[in-house]
Amino acid sequence: MALTLAEKIIQKHIVPGSMDFTPGQPIERGVDIAIIIDQTLTQDATGTMAYLQFETIGVPRVKTEVSVSYVDHNTLQTDFKNHDDHRYLQSIAAKYGLYFSRPGNGVCHQVHIEHFGKPGKTLLGSDSHTPTGGGIGMIAIGAGGIDVAVAMGGGAFHTPMPKIFGVKLTGKLKKSIGAKDIILEVLRRESVKGGVGAIYEYFGPGVESLTVPQRATVTNMGAELGATCSIFPSDNTTKKFLESMGRPQDWTEEKADEGAVYDKIIEINLDELGALAACPHSPDAVKPISELKDIKVTQVAIGSCTNSSLDDLAAVAAIVKGKHIAPGVEAGIAPGSRTTLMMAEKAGILGDLIRAGFRILESACGPCIGMGFAPNSEGVTLRTFNRNFKGRSGTADASVYLVSPETAAASAITGFITDPSTLTYEDNTYTSSGRVSLLEGKDPRLSSKDVLENAQDEGMLIPPYSPEEAAKVEILRGPNIKPCPPCKPCEDNLKLPVLLKAGSNVSTDDIMPAGTKVLPFRSNIPEISKFTYERLDPDFYKKAEAINFSGCFVVGNENFGQGSSREHAALGPMYLGVRAIITKSFARIHKANLINYGIIPITFKNPDDYDKISAGDTLEINNIFESLKTGSSFNITLHSSSGDVKIEGVNDLAERSRKILLAGGLAKYTKDGGQ
Repeated sequence: MALTLAEKIIQKHIVPGSMDFTPGQPIERGVDIAIIIDQTLTQDATGTMAYLQFETIGVPRVKTEVSVSYVDHNTLQTDFKNHDDHRYLQSIAAKYGLYFSRPGNGVCHQVHIEHFGKPGKTLLGSDSHTPTGGGIGMIAIGAGGIDVAVAMGGGAFHTPMPKIFGVKLTGKLKKSIGAKDIILEVLRRESVKGGVGAIYEYFGPGVESLTVPQRATVTNMGAELGATCSIFPSDNTTKKFLESMGRPQDWTEEKADEGAVYDKIIEINLDELGALAACPHSPDAVKPISELKDIKVTQVAIGSCTNSSLDDLAAVAAIVKGKHIAPGVEAGIAPGSRTTLMMAEKAGILGDLIRAGFRILESACGPCIGMGFAPNSEGVTLRTFNRNFKGRSGTADASVYLVSPETAAASAITGFITDPSTLTYEDNTYTSSGRVSLLEGKDPRLSSKDVLENAQDEGMLIPPYSPEEAAKVEILRGPNIKPCPPCKPCEDNLKLPVLLKAGSNVSTDDIMPAGTKVLPFRSNIPEISKFTYERLDPDFYKKAEAINFSGCFVVGNENFGQGSSREHAALGPMYLGVRAIITKSFARIHKANLINYGIIPITFKNPDDYDKISAGDTLEINNIFESLKTGSSFNITLHSSSGDVKIEGVNDLAERSRKILLAGGLAKYTKDGGQ
């Protein structure tokens, strides 16, 4: 039977003997699969805790084909904490056989595609935007740090077999329309929870007109759909990209079988696509730019792992060349990698941006995670990033719009949200066949030799030490780096208060914020836990402290835990005594992280039961051991001033997940020999 590309790669990576399936036949959707992981990546905001956990596994060297430790989040060094983390990460990489990408080398996802990503391989990363790797034909999945630690130790990654949603692209993008507009259109149709439990696979004649950086933009923001990952075929365009990076040997053709069957198909005619924006405060609040044209802009920020490639910078430079950003607008641009920065300088693009008034920011995540370049109070900021949750920019009352680099550039020079198609400008990288990547060396500003020389400059990448060198390495630990606290053991009966009742689409930023105040404590759970649920209830920590962290429940609505893969959004609640979270539905990664840290994720069988519960009520869950052993429903009793009410909780957990909860978390389960 014809298979999709995602199914073909997954089937090649199923752990032998882990399940019964017929090669070449579709695997039943929703069943637990265990896949071999070829590559891993971490970034510093999640990596420190991931490596603290990896150390406890007791493996002398990583067992993957390639593992890379990146520093791209906590690069703002206002005291010793972040630099101490960097030194720890570098010493860990040397000790255990990882590559180390130094601060300033760039955003992990862009650097990984440039230097390490391979079509047909699997990649697991402790960052929710790891699916960027799908732009070159990888199954690239974001996960919690402890899942990545297990994979580095040679363990499999477990996940329910996703549905495969096909996105058929026809036509080609107009000059002023970016790849960002493609994924915004998908989000407009599908919503931030539409992709939960699914992989989005792009196919059709329109794919041929998209460069690898454009494809990577689309797969990057598949994370905002809640998807497991997204993927494009590996074709001649992919081959040219890898050749330009000096890695022709890494190319393989990867495509779906003729006649592959998808669980559903979405069709997008690129010829008809216009400029779009995700309006405050959700990536799926998408409107045409034409409906927003009278909104005054105070800030423009271009960069992040979504839109910081050389081609993105070239598109911006084409629009702003010879012009200047409007009075009252601050504009900043962060090249996605040191390689991109050097190529932009060589091609004259950097000079065009500086002359137009752009501030050149560090090649790092920076303002995307609230790490600097925050907008003004009540400001309107246009960002080429992937998330616009309230407060994520660093300014609580700012209005954040997510747009393409083309729209951001046009708006920067007019001072209002502007459709770039209304401006006249020359773009040498756009042809009748679509955009031509500067990386192909066909532009007079940047030869193939220039591209190759910069791509192969790996001075900011420290390769793995040999086992002999590694044996001499001392791991460096600063005073802010604390061991990961153990999970509380599973209990059979729990009768605890509801300390928080939350609404729909709660993000991991709401559960555990990022930004300059919080991120430096990522390696110190006792300290960072003080910020848990801060945006939902500023007094949550005090309430947990008042009951001596003895235990509590949290209740939520739809899509609880969307956004980042940060396992701190489970670690913080675990440390404060949250024992179970009961919702209408969960985001994929957060649900997995809760299980890994011994917090039981339960969904309401009757969604109306959500309305019966108030913060301060008491919930009682009995016979938990039986439910986890057999997979039976959770029996919940609500005790409130109105009397007692029986509530049935859905137990949709895979057998392995139930065993992890019974063991008291993934670390304990792994130590006890669990697979």
